[in-house]
Amino acid sequence: MSLARKHILNIVPYESGKPIEELKRQLNLKEVIKLASNENPLGVSPRAQEAIRKNLSKINRYPDSRCFYLKKRLAEFYNLKSDNFVLGNGSDELIDIIIKTFVEEDEHIITADFTFLEYKIIASVKDRTVIVVPIKYFKYDLDAIRKKIDKKTKVIFIANPNNPTGTYVTKYEIEEFIRDLPEDVLLVMDEAYDTFVDVDDFPQSLKYLNKKNVIVLKTFSKAYGLAGLRVGYSISNPELASYMEITRQPFNVNSLAQAAAIAALDDKEFLKKTRSTILEGKNYIYDVLKKIGLAYVPSVANFILIDVGKDGTDVFRAMLKYGVIVRDMRQYGMKNFIRVTIGTKKENERFVRVLKKVLQA
Repeated sequence: MSLARKHILNIVPYESGKPIEELKRQLNLKEVIKLASNENPLGVSPRAQEAIRKNLSKINRYPDSRCFYLKKRLAEFYNLKSDNFVLGNGSDELIDIIIKTFVEEDEHIITADFTFLEYKIIASVKDRTVIVVPIKYFKYDLDAIRKKIDKKTKVIFIANPNNPTGTYVTKYEIEEFIRDLPEDVLLVMDEAYDTFVDVDDFPQSLKYLNKKNVIVLKTFSKAYGLAGLRVGYSISNPELASYMEITRQPFNVNSLAQAAAIAALDDKEFLKKTRSTILEGKNYIYDVLKKIGLAYVPSVANFILIDVGKDGTDVFRAMLKYGVIVRDMRQYGMKNFIRVTIGTKKENERFVRVLKKVLQA
């Protein structure tokens, strides 16, 4: 007999991108590039690094549990108030906090079938029902989601831009969706990749905070290059934030993460360079994919979902042998796809060389 709760045994845990050092050990490789986890290819903001160095001598003390100075800086950045924010150990923890704060045992969650896996995994761990709605043209189908809303619906998760497709829901679609949303249903807009967006019709989600029950999630893991420090945040009206603060664990954001995040917000030059690198690299990969005849999903994020025309897991494994880590889409149920993070010019060129070699073989 298992000592674990019965429903736990049916959950497939999240598979993260393969670490560089692990692949080096496994295949005895000296040089490996990782284009699997949508990390910043330029590394860490110089200002954030300096802030970390300055605060190293203080790590014998517990961090500020309320993240006072980080909340204050975020409030200034968004022209809001500190009590609009809740800090988390990455967006993953905030998803966990939202579900355990707001979703009763007999209530359910709605999201898309091909989206960030943690919505379904975290809800399943908490034994909450998840209703998945098929995507349409690789996008969230808001009309189909609307039809699934009933008296038991409590939270709707929308990743915008969506991971792993890179598509987005427009401001016009969101405005119509919110207009019909029941007052007792929470809409969570996960905007982990919004910093890379370069289109005019992307929603300004913060303007909905005082109109409906909307929670916006953002992170320092992607464009700001702090994935290893795990710091994300939610933005909502103060009432929703106060409930989340009750269930949030104390000291969940470490002191180095808080200091680095404050500094990263001020490093506009690093962010500008990051956006430029991603856009340039994305266009380069688009051009190559068109020339070799591979279909892909146009993306507003820092990654591209590619149809490789054969088993994507086989392509993923073959590329590992050449020291290139991309994302295997098996766990997402996308058999013929891989997802690649936009890297530096050198990394993108190496990815292209290896992809061509593997496909030709």
